[in-house]
Parts: sequence; C-alpha cells; structure tokens
Amino acid sequence: MGEFEIKTRIVQVCKRLWDRNMLASADGNVSYRISDDMILITPSGLAKAFMDPEQMAVMNVKGEVLHGNPSGERAMHLEVYRTCPEAKAVVHAHPPHAIAWSIAKPELDELPSTSVSEVILACGSIPLVPYATPTTDAMATNLEPFLPHHRLMILSRHGGLSWGESLDEAVGGMERLEHSSEILWLAQSMGELTGLPPAEVARLREMRTQIGPRTF
Repeated sequence: MGEFEIKTRIVQVCKRLWDRNMLASADGNVSYRISDDMILITPSGLAKAFMDPEQMAVMNVKGEVLHGNPSGERAMHLEVYRTCPEAKAVVHAHPPHAIAWSIAKPELDELPSTSVSEVILACGSIPLVPYATPTTDAMATNLEPFLPHHRLMILSRHGGLSWGESLDEAVGGMERLEHSSEILWLAQSMGELTGLPPAEVARLREMRTQIGPRTF
C-alpha cells in the first residue's frame, strides 16, 4: 500500500471503531509502521472518525515528530514498535465492556479466558495492564511486562490496546476484545461465570500454540 492509501485505511478503521461505540469524540489513536523506523499516527485532539487522511502525523521510532501533531499517547505505540519487530499496526480504543471489567473487577490479572473458547483460540489470554495516567510515559512503561507475548490487552480504567502484523489484525483484535468482554458481562449478569473443563482448556491452549501468535 502507498502512504495515502494507508492513511485512508486508518481513517476507515477509526470510523469502524466509532460505529461500534469504541471511540467517542477525540478518543483513541491508531498508528502504522511505514518503514523500519517511521510511523504514521493519528493526530491529537481531533475526532478520529471524521478526520482527513492528510491530518495524519509522522514520527520516527525514536519519538521525533517529523510532521503534524501526533497523539499525546504516542509513547505506548512507540513501545510496541521498539519491542515487537513484527508489529505493523497499533490500535488504541475505548471499548466500554472491556473497560468496565477493569473498573468492576480490579483484582483480575486477565479477562476470564477459560469461560469462552474463542478467547483462548483467538488470542491466548487478555491481560489487564495496571492503570497509568493518560499521555504519560507510564503508559509505555506499564506495557513492558506484557510485550511481545501479548497482542491484545485491557488498559485498566482506560481502554484497550491491540497490535498486529497488519492493520486488519490490530483492529480485529480490538473487536475481539470488546465482543468477548460483552459476552462475559452478559453471562455474569445472569449468574456466576462458569469455566470449561480443565482438559478442554488444555486442548484449546494446545490448539492456540499450533495456530501461532496472531490474533483473529
């Protein structure tokens, strides 16, 4: 893809997330690695679903701004690219049900994965990253223990983070996060969560190993 096509795809991704209630107003940010050391990233302070492709900012992985006004939360994007050579795209959104789990169940280390087979098969597990003040370097520092092993995470009391080897993988991971979170919330609202039998969990994890690290 050429650079303008990538910018256009990023705008389409933002509209897709907004349509699914995972972005509001100027929330969220999306980035794409266009070369080994250069990334496109959505601008700060603009409604992502209604921006123009030419408003995209350009940075290098050192954090130097080359064009535009990049997202104030760029540190966590840079952390992913520096830590994960396979990373081509990063999506940060505010999926409501995923955030709600981190608020209502702060004791959780991860979203309950043994209740839903698709969570294990599609991403292995979804950890909860400790809270960090938005726009601070702590957002990047708190990701360190989870990279590169996890491509999909809940940022406690804030949002979700997904990265992938393509823009489709990154945005698909965000959809997986919110869909799974909503299923689990519905189940808990009907009663206690139940888990799959241990033998089935082990089987699913083995299948996940065979599938590989990508989310889907």
